[in-house]
Amino acid sequence: MKHLILFAAIILLLLPGLFAQTETIRVMHYNLLQYLEQSGDCNQTTNNMNTKDAALRTIIDYVLPDVLVVNEIGSNVSYANRIVNNVLNTNGRDNFHHCPMTNYSGGSLANMLFYDADKLALHSHFYISTVNRDINGYKMYYLSPNLAHGDTVFTTFLLAHLKAGTSATDAQKRYSQVVSLMNKLESIGEYGNYCLSGDFNIYGASEDAYQYLIHYSNSLYKFYDPINQEGEWHNSYGYRSIHTQSTHSDNNGCASAGGMDDRFDFILVSSPVYYGSRKVSYVENSYHALGNDGNHFNKSINSPANQDVPSTIANALYNMSDHLPIILDLAVDLTPVSVTSLADFDVHVVNPVRDKLQINILSSTKEDLLIELYSMEGKLLQRTQQRVNSGGTRLEYDFPYASGLYILKISDSHNSTVIKKIVK
Repeated sequence: MKHLILFAAIILLLLPGLFAQTETIRVMHYNLLQYLEQSGDCNQTTNNMNTKDAALRTIIDYVLPDVLVVNEIGSNVSYANRIVNNVLNTNGRDNFHHCPMTNYSGGSLANMLFYDADKLALHSHFYISTVNRDINGYKMYYLSPNLAHGDTVFTTFLLAHLKAGTSATDAQKRYSQVVSLMNKLESIGEYGNYCLSGDFNIYGASEDAYQYLIHYSNSLYKFYDPINQEGEWHNSYGYRSIHTQSTHSDNNGCASAGGMDDRFDFILVSSPVYYGSRKVSYVENSYHALGNDGNHFNKSINSPANQDVPSTIANALYNMSDHLPIILDLAVDLTPVSVTSLADFDVHVVNPVRDKLQINILSSTKEDLLIELYSMEGKLLQRTQQRVNSGGTRLEYDFPYASGLYILKISDSHNSTVIKKIVK
């Protein structure tokens, strides 16, 4: 009877994970290519603002993002207001807001985040002044039905525009910028949901800036590339389906020429988002560069006919910018935290299990954990005490049990619990 009562309690904890209340946030990153009235060769002939607004409206109507994060918007807040009024809050929409703007690193261009205020709200923001443009952080929370009870989900969106250029000095400045970012995240000390997006101007995965983000020494803060395609992307036919720049093969005096041959634009995610351990998770296979059909290597995005999007969208992408937007979806678990406790550690289990149970634990502190394995009938099969250090710990246990469904329960000294379903 004792086992059955315990099993019932575990199932109550497990059920929200099996039948979770989920919503989706669509995120779109976009380098807007000099979104300001006049900037040298990018003027009202080569980069007309009205033309750009019309093209961006067409793209927004097609994608319907909930979060739009952009580079190369004019550093005066009037440009953010213009996008809200002329692009986002049109065609029946009136629900988009923009976040505060900073530009302490100087220059005429900045970053910005726009969001659907029916779904999200701004909690707080910060900036990092770097050698070349600010990096911005916006902590957003979901407008959950349980918000009145203090229950919601937080995600911090980080926006970066790294130094352009092919020289060793340019690459060093890109590295310096991401070092500043990671130092800031460690100083905040919040192991949580992060999405880092931007025009990184990186030519290949071997660059120090990319390696520093993806293989950061503190595993609590490193980032993951959702499509996991490390390589030397520049002018490589083998990576043609993930290139994001340039939409123009011709030179109009403003947009970069040469056609699609670089992967400059990224959305990277933190471990909790990648593994879905903190109520926000990357939706598998949702990451893509809009309009990249793999058939436009060194060509303009709208010629020949685009096989990924309608011609109206391909033309809008051509007219709007020399970059393609990057899109991914995030699944938000709205199950009340009162029935799924959020611990100070995250657990990833390799499923299905064979003869070994492999558990990866990420903890922000040193922890003494109680690890218990139950059958679906509520029978305790294994119990062990395990000390894990701050950072990542990989555990492996024998699993000499028959095929079926099992329940893994891991608890810390503060009675926070993580429940995982095990399949063999």
